[in-house]
Amino acid sequence: MAGIRASDTKPELLIRKSLHSLGFRYRLHDRSLPGNPDIVFRTRRAVIFVHGCFWHAHECGLFKWPRTRPGWWKEKLMANRRRDIQVRDQIRDIGWRQLTIWECAIRGSGRRDISEVVAMTVAWISDAGVDKEITGLQ
Repeated sequence: MAGIRASDTKPELLIRKSLHSLGFRYRLHDRSLPGNPDIVFRTRRAVIFVHGCFWHAHECGLFKWPRTRPGWWKEKLMANRRRDIQVRDQIRDIGWRQLTIWECAIRGSGRRDISEVVAMTVAWISDAGVDKEITGLQ
């Protein structure tokens, strides 16, 4: 697991580069905010998390329970999900809003076109909407 990236993953880089090319400027992995968000728009009080479907036990086609050490993996992945819920609540409590972009929206058989994901992200950033998730097509 030491080789697994926590930041600068391919889906995250794809979203970041697309937003940057559209003129958006942001901070990366702000440790002063709960959950160390992947992309932070301070002036808009908005954060984006780009979650991997496996590591956050997303209920989609990309997630499968490991066959080896199932008890250990279940405990680990459920702890990740509990932490995600805590972080979401903490972000909301301090007056920030969040967008979660799931890996399945960008890769896999149910993926969306990247331009669609970016358009949905830009719309969310611009309209000061409430918390939102972007998932793949099921």
